[in-house]
Amino acid sequence: MAKQVVFSGIQPSGKLHIGNYIGAIRQWVTIQNNQGAQSDFIFMLANLHTITVPQDSSELKQNTLNLAAWFLASGLDPVRTTFFVQSHNPDHSYLTWIFDCITPMGWMERMTQYKDKSKKQGERTSVGLFHYPSLMATDILLYDTTSVPVGEDQTQHVEIARDIAKKFNARYGEIFIIPEVMLIKHGARIMSLQNPTKKMSKSEIDPSGTINLDDSQDEISQKIKRAVTDSGSEIVYNVEKKPAISNLMVIYEALSEKSIEQIQEMYAGKSYGDFKKDLAEVVVSALDPIQKKYDELHENSTYVTQILDQGSEKARAISSKKIKKVREVMGL
Repeated sequence: MAKQVVFSGIQPSGKLHIGNYIGAIRQWVTIQNNQGAQSDFIFMLANLHTITVPQDSSELKQNTLNLAAWFLASGLDPVRTTFFVQSHNPDHSYLTWIFDCITPMGWMERMTQYKDKSKKQGERTSVGLFHYPSLMATDILLYDTTSVPVGEDQTQHVEIARDIAKKFNARYGEIFIIPEVMLIKHGARIMSLQNPTKKMSKSEIDPSGTINLDDSQDEISQKIKRAVTDSGSEIVYNVEKKPAISNLMVIYEALSEKSIEQIQEMYAGKSYGDFKKDLAEVVVSALDPIQKKYDELHENSTYVTQILDQGSEKARAISSKKIKKVREVMGL
């Protein structure tokens, strides 16, 4: 059986929330623990993607260390997973320029994320945002990735990585593996507690809509207590008709051993208040050991930095071989 390489990454921007944990961190740890010995795991802290918009340098550095600590506290194993910071491997920038030179403008202009963000940013839109997909393609293709776990809102970026790889291979030979999407369905999109039609976000205007990973037990309980609900009192899963309670049920399911069906049975005839009280206990119970481990790691930033340095060395050892092949076939 051929070696499988699973790659993913996340931007170190702002505080992490429970949506990040359920949709990314926990999913990654589950994949890491469930895949067999024939799989390699690569996880990247995507700080080069973060600087497509202005960042405070000291905050970016601290956010990167904090994010690393949260992943380690949640169960990421630096022995099984190559865990590194994107900017610490210059091969990413090198290959991105090469991909920029073979990628048609039209491919970039069709990217939904670019169109949405450029509308909001107007003249402040950076060239970096425009060629963001090229950098993401590099991230994926540089390590012979076979699978990329993503939510539905990120599949377009994997598709353009596939297209770029095919275009390069057609011109220079079979250099890059064509990766497959590993679609994460359950819990990939946790919505705002105050507006269940919008994804929970680090930049949410109303802070009560977001449960941060470092929130206290009281803060968690209060945010869940104040979470919006739907008309009617039935606790049933129906995203179209009851988006608010459905979102809360997804959180409950993700952090407990209960299925949606079991949760519906448990709370048949009970009130939203009963459900919210129990949900708060589920969330607090799930986050408490992670928060304690995070506090330990946060106090020992030297250890976290050492893990990231070791991961960067491992990443460069892999990517340098790919860059050597690229240079050879291109005559560089």
